[in-house]
Amino acid sequence: MFICNHCGAFWDPACEERACRDPAHEYSSWESHLHRTPVVLADDVVVTAVSFGSADPYGRQELPDFGLYLDERWQPPWPHEFLDWPDFSVPEDSELVVAALEALRKRARSGERVEIGCYGGHGRTGTALAVLAVLCGHQPHQAVAWVRAAYCERAVENDEQEAFVHGLRAVPGTRGS
Repeated sequence: MFICNHCGAFWDPACEERACRDPAHEYSSWESHLHRTPVVLADDVVVTAVSFGSADPYGRQELPDFGLYLDERWQPPWPHEFLDWPDFSVPEDSELVVAALEALRKRARSGERVEIGCYGGHGRTGTALAVLAVLCGHQPHQAVAWVRAAYCERAVENDEQEAFVHGLRAVPGTRGS
């Protein structure tokens, strides 16, 4: 993976063209890993967390019945929805996020194979998994640690995302409130 140190654009050279074309900008690289990771929530619901970056982002042994994606690059051939969530940030409307994640959880509870993913599978995906953990009964202040232990230690990338999860106490309908 590469990121532009000036404008913040990032890309996976295995599957994308360079996102920043300014020859004056410098780039940094970092190692990324691909997620196709089943996460078992406290209510025994399974949600598969996925990352986009690979030569075949839609390659699966079993296709999901439904996907909720947090990055506009996702355009899979199976039924899906897109939730507008800025990279390295949080969405403005927490109630919309909770509703979308509750709908995803309901699909999974009914037996559908569901997945959730952003680009790298860490910040937005990890934060969404932490919200799902709260919806399943985890206390908001424990949800981030749970996601890092149950899914990936790199999940929930920054303080703003962690604060978003902690702030769920005020969202109606969460069991952690």
